Amino acid sequence: QVQVLESGGGFVHPGGSLRLACAASGGTFSLTVISWYRQAPGKEREWVADINQDGGTRYANSVKGRFTGSRDNDKDTAYLQMDNLKPEDTALYYCRAAGRTIDWGRGTQVTVSS
Repeated sequence: QVQVLESGGGFVHPGGSLRLACAASGGTFSLTVISWYRQAPGKEREWVADINQDGGTRYANSVKGRFTGSRDNDKDTAYLQMDNLKPEDTALYYCRAAGRTIDWGRGTQVTVSS
């Protein structure tokens, strides 16, 4: 079973930056599509970004131009660089690893507030 662990969340002021990391162990990371989702209080979980096996990325319109996904297959880790953060980005951010199985982490909290 693949173990997924997010890290890097925290508190920032509007306009600030954070870099989330997603470590996925126990599978073949290089063949795994990594996706980021988020869930704000009282709202449904929403898709944020995909990072494909070759490093290609797709983003939700709400984060396009501000968030950047990347991966380091040697470290079995993917990243989500989040710049120009807004209060509406406040949420619990989850990493989803889709390889032979689909596995989720427990999330890392991002809070953007003045």
